[in-house]
Amino acid sequence: MKNHFLNKHDCSFIAGFIRSFVIIVIFFIFYFQGKANLYAQFGTESHVEAQLISEVSSIQPGKTFCAAVKLKMADHWHIYWRNPGDTGFPTSIEWILPEGFKAGEIKWPYPERIAEPPLVIYGYHGEVFLLTEIKAAENLKAGSVLTIKAKVSWLECAQVCIPGEALLQLDMVVKDDIPKPDQDMLELFAKARSALPLTSSDWRFQAALEDSQITILAEPPAWFQGEIKSMIFLPYKADIIEYSAKQSLNKTANSYQLKIKHATGQTQLPDTLKGILFTENGWRGDASEKAIEIAVKFTDQLNVPASQSKSELNNIWLAILFSFLGGIILNLMPCVLPVLSIKIMSFIKQAGEGKSKSLQHGLVFTLGVLVSFWVLAGALLILRSGGEQLGWGFQLQSPAFLIILSLFMFLFALSMFGVFEIGVSLTTVAGKTQEQSGWLGSFISGITATVVATPCTAPFMGSALGFSLTQPAWVSLLIFTFLGLGMAAPFLLLSSIPSLLRFVPKPGRWMESLKEFMGFLLLATVIWLIWVLGIQAGSNAVTIVLIAMLFTGLAAWIYGRWGSIAMPKRTRLISITAALILTAGGIFFALTNIDAYAVSKGQAATTTEGIEWQVFSEGLLKELQNAGKPVFIDFTAAWCLSCQVNESVAFSSKEVQAKFKELGIAALKADWTSQDETITRALAKYGRNSVPLYVFYGEKQNSKPVILPEIITPGIVLEALEH
Repeated sequence: MKNHFLNKHDCSFIAGFIRSFVIIVIFFIFYFQGKANLYAQFGTESHVEAQLISEVSSIQPGKTFCAAVKLKMADHWHIYWRNPGDTGFPTSIEWILPEGFKAGEIKWPYPERIAEPPLVIYGYHGEVFLLTEIKAAENLKAGSVLTIKAKVSWLECAQVCIPGEALLQLDMVVKDDIPKPDQDMLELFAKARSALPLTSSDWRFQAALEDSQITILAEPPAWFQGEIKSMIFLPYKADIIEYSAKQSLNKTANSYQLKIKHATGQTQLPDTLKGILFTENGWRGDASEKAIEIAVKFTDQLNVPASQSKSELNNIWLAILFSFLGGIILNLMPCVLPVLSIKIMSFIKQAGEGKSKSLQHGLVFTLGVLVSFWVLAGALLILRSGGEQLGWGFQLQSPAFLIILSLFMFLFALSMFGVFEIGVSLTTVAGKTQEQSGWLGSFISGITATVVATPCTAPFMGSALGFSLTQPAWVSLLIFTFLGLGMAAPFLLLSSIPSLLRFVPKPGRWMESLKEFMGFLLLATVIWLIWVLGIQAGSNAVTIVLIAMLFTGLAAWIYGRWGSIAMPKRTRLISITAALILTAGGIFFALTNIDAYAVSKGQAATTTEGIEWQVFSEGLLKELQNAGKPVFIDFTAAWCLSCQVNESVAFSSKEVQAKFKELGIAALKADWTSQDETITRALAKYGRNSVPLYVFYGEKQNSKPVILPEIITPGIVLEALEH
């Protein structure tokens, strides 16, 4: 019996015929009947408002400026993208410019995929900005007024489709000065640029034709922290894919594969697949660009990256080695040295103890370090998985954390001065001895050293940390573990070999003097923390934390005076209660007033004697590179003591300053003192998540960045600048 039902091929043929017929009819109506007659036929006015706008308020001779055609559609009406899909006409702009002016191509924002079964189209609802770069003529007379015109044509559709057209114009004055941005347009153009596809990135793409489908392979860069959950391809050229067919995305260990149905009846594909890939998840992480432009040559076979190649395993072991070495060197960083006075005192006290007790103290100290690193690593991974852009030392970007840490270190200093003793009241808890209070002290020493160490990045450590946060959670935790083991290794070695402690003088009065001197080093750490707080939140924040220190200092004095074990139980109970109330009150006062009275400070341009630093931004970096200028970027933070030392050693050098001037280097400072997602993303671009980081770009456009070491000298900087 003959099958009277249409097969799949017949349906595709009929759909194609209908599509072609509709396009031909609209074409003839538009060009032969005229727009005015068409409006009369449908009995309606245009549903699109068109406007020509400029980003700048004046034109500079020979310079390029950005103009945009703003199209605002009425509810439920849409216009079309450069490739309209199954039906429709692309929106077009014909520029009518003064003599000597040149207009670039339209910069198309990514479109919507609009399903109107059985058809799928690409277009825009609501409002869209079509940007175009226009270069002015060289021989313009200052003070003259020029008219920029644009003839815009579109097809507006809802239940019916109506061709639309508008002749737009904009009068602009010519000035010799650098054009100033039109303040009313800044936000509009920023919004428009955010909808443009990325034109370059570290993503790697491949494309291959397999049977009746096109496969696109997308391999993310090492710094990418997000996850692509959906993806669609929108081609620039028509008749390459079946627009209505579902595009399926498969995720492998190290890549994404998008499978797209090849257009029915298309026998020959272009050599290069051009278009955009769209994802709601963002190509540089959450809240980043949703579209990326690709131009990929077709290959016979995709080169799919292995799930765990030998080189990746080597990279993991290398990162583990670097993290261990970085942890050892971290003990020599200026952030850590003052705090380690606590541990030095414990070693002196342990000089006369046996090997077993010394080793126990070393192991407990190591445990405190490791637990702290695990907590920091876990918090960092959890927050980053939730979309937060954070990095090493992130907790010191919080004024609240700085306040608590300052008070904590202040109390440690008072303890070393003998105002009160830490752990005395714990001797009788659960029948434990003073020895166990010493273990608690070793554990707290490990925690304290780790918390204060986080602002510093030692050599080898930066690259290891940057690599760790691009890997699975177990790899990140492994790297953080070895970083902690490296930091604790010298103390564990000393505690396990008692013979090394024999070189320490016998206990005596000198120990009390040394202990009090170490208290001054802790106070120096407190001053540094308050300085960082002042940079982040202003002078009012410093006053607030000093008042809180007055409360906690009084609490420590009361506890030391009347809380000792020699006092009656009632007296001790009252003193402990009063001390806790005062301490809690001081902390509560500081934390509840920091937001109300503190003044947040943003980045500002600075000067290091002969070097003029500009505030870093991706836009400024790109602008300088396009102009062919060499660029030096300093990623720094006030709480990073290594950064401050580097600045005083390297950037204060007369030779370095002279070389900056000689080469005409643009110096950009990326201040990460307070949390800044833009700077965090920029750090990730270079495979880092910590400061300091120094990057140099040469004069040539698209030159590869030169990454300097974390610890720099004038010689290292001069060598990099000659690269």
